[in-house]
Amino acid sequence: MIAGLLAVAACTAPLLSGCSSSSSSQPTITQADLSKSLQDGGIKQPALADCFAKMFIDAGISQDGLRLLVKPHDPSASGMPADISGLSQDDQAKLQGASQKAPDCLKVG
Repeated sequence: MIAGLLAVAACTAPLLSGCSSSSSSQPTITQADLSKSLQDGGIKQPALADCFAKMFIDAGISQDGLRLLVKPHDPSASGMPADISGLSQDDQAKLQGASQKAPDCLKVG
């Protein structure tokens, strides 16, 4: 289930492709930003993208964690769509909790 969430998160990569490396200078990632990026990344149902975006935000994943999840990656480099090893333990726990709500989003879409 976490791999599925990471696949969703990977769809948001265009959102932050031009950001600098300093967390404090990067814009806040909002639910609307995530939803739009998910739609741009291939989730064509706005209600489904909105639900997944809300799930990430409501889980309380930090801005640094959200940036890591949506960071551009080379899908041919590994089987994982994003590297969760860089997430804090707190964000990993929040991501795992959010993954339990993913089936609810599929009912929405």
